[in-house]
Amino acid sequence: MRFCFSIVGMAGMAMVAHGATAPDPQPKIASVVRADPRTGRLVRKVVTLRPAKPAATPPQPAAKAAPATLPPLPEGMAVPKLVAELSQAYKVDPLLVHSVIQVESNYNPFAVSPKGAEGIMQLIPSTARRFGVGNTFNARENIEGGVKYLKYLESLFTDTRHVLAAYNAGEQAVIKYGGVPPYPETRNYVEQVGKKLGKLKAAELASSSAPSQEGPVKEPVPRIEQFTDAGGAVHYVTR
Repeated sequence: MRFCFSIVGMAGMAMVAHGATAPDPQPKIASVVRADPRTGRLVRKVVTLRPAKPAATPPQPAAKAAPATLPPLPEGMAVPKLVAELSQAYKVDPLLVHSVIQVESNYNPFAVSPKGAEGIMQLIPSTARRFGVGNTFNARENIEGGVKYLKYLESLFTDTRHVLAAYNAGEQAVIKYGGVPPYPETRNYVEQVGKKLGKLKAAELASSSAPSQEGPVKEPVPRIEQFTDAGGAVHYVTR
């Protein structure tokens, strides 16, 4: 019996030593007492119990990321309507506002520039605060702030090119240089917005001078009248 217990002890030590390097799950060793079928005597044996391997879980496909989309503008907040309303309220040319928007954000109300300008008219936080904009990504607030800024710049400069330069580089830069500052970015900006504004004004002029769709005005049909004079002669006149 001592011999049998020694085997169990050695087997247990071997199991611990083996378990230090073997991956889970580890096999278990147990001592089992069974009757010998020939002699009927009890015999102790050491057996190894191996747990069933867990079923392999098939790899799951990676979830696809949802495409990044811009949230829609609130109902009734269409940009052309807002530009028309706010430009009229602050007496700023709506075509100028549209030109600035096209170059600044191309009508993206959630645009953010590398320099931190935000929203559809790309207001930097300090400018937004100056003109009462609480949420730069709210289309109405942003456009109103941008229009108010343009109106303020028009009160400082009579040249539209200087207004645009100040919108891009700040009014102090325009005052310092007495005109468009010698910054490549600002000069390119003034040129791009100027081109947009020129195209919009040309399109507006062409639309206003287009012939009416109602067709040419018809001349009145002359009316012929007949009368008889005192001598009995018949006369015809055109009215």
